[in-house]
Amino acid sequence: MSAAGTASGVLAECAGVTRRFGRFVAVDDVDLRVSRGEVIGLLGANGAGKTTLIRMLLGLLPVSAGEVRLFGEPPSRGTRRRIGYVPQTLGLYDDLTAAENLAFSAAVFGGGTRGGLPAALGPYRATLVGALPLGLQRRVAFAEALAHRPDLLVLDEPTSGVDPLARARLWETIGDAAAAGAGVLVTTHYMDEAGECSRLVVMAGGRVVAQGTAAEIAGHHQVTVVEADAWARAFGALEAASLPVALAGRSLRVPGAAPDDVRRALGGIEARVSQAPSTLEERFFQLTSTIGATEVPG
Repeated sequence: MSAAGTASGVLAECAGVTRRFGRFVAVDDVDLRVSRGEVIGLLGANGAGKTTLIRMLLGLLPVSAGEVRLFGEPPSRGTRRRIGYVPQTLGLYDDLTAAENLAFSAAVFGGGTRGGLPAALGPYRATLVGALPLGLQRRVAFAEALAHRPDLLVLDEPTSGVDPLARARLWETIGDAAAAGAGVLVTTHYMDEAGECSRLVVMAGGRVVAQGTAAEIAGHHQVTVVEADAWARAFGALEAASLPVALAGRSLRVPGAAPDDVRRALGGIEARVSQAPSTLEERFFQLTSTIGATEVPG
């Protein structure tokens, strides 16, 4: 790492980064910073620009404008050796065993198998990765990414499609890596996981639309709450008015809609309409629903 990168503790930084595909702008003037011991959650709907941003950060995709720095310098083969990366596709070879995948990764990074497979994966070390359930495949991918003790861990939807227990175990691994001093950048669609992050960056339409802690992003924003005996009729009326209604117990929550608009949509249905603090998930919906998805798939 350069002296500047060491002194600041900043491991990865994007400054005014933009990526165009012809006239299409996938990532638009994004700033992002990851420091030691931080877990940064990168949130956004499918197509928000998250994966494209990660690929530029890793040096896998050139920027159209702006600058990317890893450990205080431009991305290179040298900087990649200090990164543990788990892509959405996991990056494993299905026709190799769990142990062979780890050995191959160790050879690529030029070190021994320092980390090895976790004890819980021991019974599967001789099993072809393609024959393992998705949750176990993800744990193998984590072990591979952590084996060379990276300074920066980049995880693109690492818990997608796995059961809650496996998700919890993977997040324990993420927390342990950050506690040991690594910086972590992770994308997720799960709002409960977002609450585990030190800081959140929310993207929509290729741009950053909010950043801060979960509490800071939810802030003082309000959601309209409807309580009605005929809640099913009320739900139908709000849905017919194209309002984003969700059922919470016997109450209806309508993020991004003013109480007067909700009352008009209810028509003659008797209901108590009030406001309450937004949850992070509701605030996320408000931030991202007004901007169309724009990222090139993949």
